[in-house]
This record gives sequence, C-alpha cells and structure tokens, in this order.
Amino acid sequence: MAEKKLSKKALNKSFRNWYYGHLTCFSQEHMQTFGYLCAMLPLVEELYDTKEEQQEAMNTYTAFFNTEPQVGSIIVGITAGLEEARANGNDDVDAETINGIRAGLMGPIAGIGDSLVVGTLIPILLGIALGLSSGGSVVGPIFYILAWNLLITFGMRFLYFKGYELGGKAVDVLVGEQATAIREAIVMLGTMVVGSVAATWVSVKTSFHLVNDAGEEFLNLQNQLDGVYPGILTAAFVVLCWWLMAKKKLSPIVTMLLLVVIAFVGVLVGFFNPGLQY
Repeated sequence: MAEKKLSKKALNKSFRNWYYGHLTCFSQEHMQTFGYLCAMLPLVEELYDTKEEQQEAMNTYTAFFNTEPQVGSIIVGITAGLEEARANGNDDVDAETINGIRAGLMGPIAGIGDSLVVGTLIPILLGIALGLSSGGSVVGPIFYILAWNLLITFGMRFLYFKGYELGGKAVDVLVGEQATAIREAIVMLGTMVVGSVAATWVSVKTSFHLVNDAGEEFLNLQNQLDGVYPGILTAAFVVLCWWLMAKKKLSPIVTMLLLVVIAFVGVLVGFFNPGLQY
C-alpha cells in the first residue's frame, strides 16, 4: 500500500477553515471544538476512503478544545501530522494519543498566545497606530487594520505548517521548562510594552494650587508632585484601573464610568481643570 500524504490543497483548506472558523458555533460548553472539527474535516476526507473510517477519525476531535486561536493554529498543524501518521498505520498514534497531546498543549499555548498576541503585539500596534492618528489622520486605523491582518495571517499560516512538519516532536518544545521560560519572557516583555503605552498615551494632571492674599501662587501641587515623582498621578490611575479590573473583577465599562465620576467630582472641587488636556 502506498504511503498516504496530505496534499497542499487539503492542508490549505484545513488552515483556512481554522483561520475563518475557529469560533464556529462557539459556546461555553464546547468553546472551539466545532471550529477544530471544521479544520480537520478536509484532512480526514482525503486520508480515509470510507465514511465509516472518516466518522471514526472525526470522533477524535469531538472532545472539548479551547486555546488562544492565533498561536493555537500550531496545535491544529500538529494533529494534522499525527492524523497522517495514524492513517498510514502508525501503531504509536491513536485517538487517545492525539487527544492527550491536544489537551496537554491547550494550556501552554494559551499562556504563550495571550502573552504574545494580547499582551505584546496588540499594544505595540495600537501604540504605533495612535501615534499615526495624531490630528485625526486616518493613517493610524488603516495601519492597524493592515498590520494586524498581515501579521496574523502569515503568522498563523507559518505556525500551522510548522506544526504539521514537526508533528509530535513539537510537544517537547511547547511543554515543560522551555515553554515556561518562553511564557515568562513574553509576559515580562508584554508588561514593559503595556507600561510604555500607558506612560506615553495616558496623562493625568491636577490644577490644584493655593494663592496668598496678594494673589500670588505659593503652592502648585502638580509642580510639587513632578518634583517628587513625575507622572505619579498617571501611574496611580493606571494602577487603580488594574486593581479594579483584576482584583475587584469590575468590567471595563464600569471602570470607565467610575473614572468619569472621579473626573466630574475632581472638577467640582477644583482638583482637575476641565480646560487641561489629559
């Protein structure tokens, strides 16, 4: 019997199904399970001749699955390689093995993906786009749309085919001490990026000052704060927002409404000046 080999056409269709449909029929019960099924369908149809064999193979991918979808494309690529090995009669690869690898990679890939995409890539792109949007320019949003889609499309494609190429060997790289080191490094980089974006684009200043009987200013609180810790109000408000959302579990909308209330009260008591540019 000739060795079965997945065609480029089937692999491309599988990647497109994951790229466009990883959240297909998304629910709290199944998460990305049906998106995974859509991605594996063209591969199973090419590898197995009978409907019974195809049905048995697809049953493997009905188990719960959820991870960071962009970087998670590498898991789909890995299982494509494993499914090809199973179709060629490899006794070391069965449904239990494939699902074990999928379940084992969900967590590490989610950690790496969230840190890399959400915590690092998106803040960097938004920071650049904000700078390009100065004065109401449309260059910023256009840059973000193009940069995001190009990076994600080619990045996901590269990871998918790299996963297919490596197969089960990728597990050694994506779990264990090496994966932990990668996640910690990305988290540190992402934290620095978020901090830089906050320091660049968030500015909170006070207009509170005191004058003597002659009308001369003898206390300018903002100047005093800048002399001790430049940007301390900005840092305090950023930490406050983090604390409210991370520790108190408030939604971003509630947090923004609370900031509006603080700003309103601050203007009433003279701590903030509505004429200042924040």
